[in-house]
Amino acid sequence: MDAQLQTQLDNIVRKVRVYHPDPDVGMLQRAFDLAYEMHKDQHRRSGELYLTHPLSVTELIADLKLDVPCLCAGILHDVVEDSDTSVSDLREMFGEEVAFIVDGVTKLSKFAFNTREERQAESFRKMLIAMASDLRVILVKLADRLHNMRTLKHMPEAKQRYIARETLDIYAPLAHRLGIYWIKSEMEDMAFRYLHPEDYYRLAETVTQKKAERERYIHETIAILEEKFQENKIDARVTGRPKHFYSIWRKMRNNNIPFEQVFDVLAFRVITGSVTQCYEVLGLVHSLWRPVPGRFKDYVAMPKPNGYQSLHTSVIGPYRERVEIQIRTEDMHKIAEEGVAAHWQYKEGKAAPGSDASKFAWLRQLIEWQQDLADPKEFMETVKVDLFPEEVYALTPRGEVRVLRKGATPIDFAYAIHTEVGHHCVGARVNGSIVPLRQKLVNGDTVEIMTSPHARPSKDWLKSVKTGRARNKIRQYIRAEERERSRQYGHELLDKEFKRYKLGLRKMTKNGELLKAAQSLRCHNVDELLVNVGFGKIQPETVVQRLVPEQAEPKDSGEGALEKVMRVITGKKPGIALDGIDDVMVNYARCCRPVKGEPIVGFITRGRGLSIHTADCPQLSTLEPERQIDVHWTEDRNNSTRPVQIRVTCTDKPGLLANISQSFSATGVNIAEAHCRTTTDGRAINTFEVLVRDLKQLNVTMKAIRKIDGVYAVERVRT
Repeated sequence: MDAQLQTQLDNIVRKVRVYHPDPDVGMLQRAFDLAYEMHKDQHRRSGELYLTHPLSVTELIADLKLDVPCLCAGILHDVVEDSDTSVSDLREMFGEEVAFIVDGVTKLSKFAFNTREERQAESFRKMLIAMASDLRVILVKLADRLHNMRTLKHMPEAKQRYIARETLDIYAPLAHRLGIYWIKSEMEDMAFRYLHPEDYYRLAETVTQKKAERERYIHETIAILEEKFQENKIDARVTGRPKHFYSIWRKMRNNNIPFEQVFDVLAFRVITGSVTQCYEVLGLVHSLWRPVPGRFKDYVAMPKPNGYQSLHTSVIGPYRERVEIQIRTEDMHKIAEEGVAAHWQYKEGKAAPGSDASKFAWLRQLIEWQQDLADPKEFMETVKVDLFPEEVYALTPRGEVRVLRKGATPIDFAYAIHTEVGHHCVGARVNGSIVPLRQKLVNGDTVEIMTSPHARPSKDWLKSVKTGRARNKIRQYIRAEERERSRQYGHELLDKEFKRYKLGLRKMTKNGELLKAAQSLRCHNVDELLVNVGFGKIQPETVVQRLVPEQAEPKDSGEGALEKVMRVITGKKPGIALDGIDDVMVNYARCCRPVKGEPIVGFITRGRGLSIHTADCPQLSTLEPERQIDVHWTEDRNNSTRPVQIRVTCTDKPGLLANISQSFSATGVNIAEAHCRTTTDGRAINTFEVLVRDLKQLNVTMKAIRKIDGVYAVERVRT
């Protein structure tokens, strides 16, 4: 047996003995023996024996101080997927707990899916259901993903980017939701490294250059705080650290600022003996340094949904540097670092009971959605939205707290109360004043929703809502409404076609003949048939032919309803080339402003011809998939141009705007419109509407502008 493997197992046992009074080492050994037998001929891309991965994952599980069944599941988590061992075999050898956790973690690789996205969605859906019963499932999965990220360098570049993106979108927010911040931070930094390597290494170099200066500042600030606490006889422990790379980079990108203008790069933590001392420390900190307005957050009185508690304040510290200070008790600190893993009930695999159940309301909500959303893409979009880590806390008139995603509106609040309240919402009062439904809520707002029995959701609401619950419920309502309209339209079309052949639609429905025709056309019932006819997926003539084939002569070449609509709009069939189509019947969506060279999708509108969107346009998810159609660009002999908006953030100095304009001219791009404004911190934000031939010309132009000295950021604007 490989000495490294035995060393890893010994290390796991050592870690477990630190926090577990009497671990079942024999069970761990049996799990190791089985995993060794199943994986002994397998190797990782690095050349190492494959078993080093499950053992490394189990070491991370031991760092979370979890129980022996969870550790065994870590050792065995790939056995079902990579060998002939079944979940039933594991249940027989190790018991229900181990088998359940392994089954929850196992990917659905043995099933056939149409796309990688569909596989990802269904695997995640399965894992969510399992973790609702036993949170250890997700803890093992997080450990598995963390070790995979640590060894990602051995994977092909395309796989690196895919796994890094999935980690940043799904697993890092999950770690945050569960309160395990050390896993969340490490995942974010490693994903950042693979998704934006140039930015990562540039930032790492900048931070390293300032390391000595930063450490000196940390020591000096800690000394000032400790002296102040001693004077006031408060026993407190103070630590300081720089924020992790991804956090700094995100702040730079969101605010369009260089590293030098990111003020609160440093965070200090004060650990006290009681809640009362937390507030005493807060007062002393504010007596030392001036607090930054609007930057105080009390998560002690109002904890985050994952149980996190702490006082956060930003102050103008020594040398007028802005720093963040977090103040908490030892118990709060343990929860903040280890999250649910710090709670003994989850170490024993029990669901969140009583007062702790509210901390996992978001998990129950995800489970509810996975039952409603059949479309994998939409399910993953909903998951990503509601795993978003930043929250806003708003109150009902009775003082009940509703936790929403940052940027949420009164519509989100209405749906958080009840689906019917959301559906019939007509207005809102925030802090006693009537406000627009699209207004963003802030912490502490008291929201009163006004309703009317005649009110209905609007598709425009999808543009302003932020929570997955609201978006999901609005979409469900709109689809049901559109389905009903399509059913009625299909009924009219069929009735009209039946009358041409002297058939009665009501009679055919009553005697069951229409149901037989529907089933022969792969529709479950008559309603589904009518909906498909209304959407244009089934021709009325086709239904007639199924009922009276001897009388129903084909009336055309057999093209489908969608092809017929496209022929009327464009004179061509689906999969059309854009060039050559009458511009009166084609419009380019303003939400994404597509340009030649990027993937596009057509949407058949009702009465306004064909609307062209980029393939990644967020608005496509709100449009009926039945009316989306493949289109592509062809050679444009006229060199026509398309309008695109570009935002350039730069320093405010004479001559720079002229240099930017010259770059446009040098690449052959005309400026149709320009808006320029300056900010209080010496920056200029310039928005240009320019006319470009294709994506290549746009990219060359943006690259040239980025090279100009004094330009911070260049980005394409999509509305």
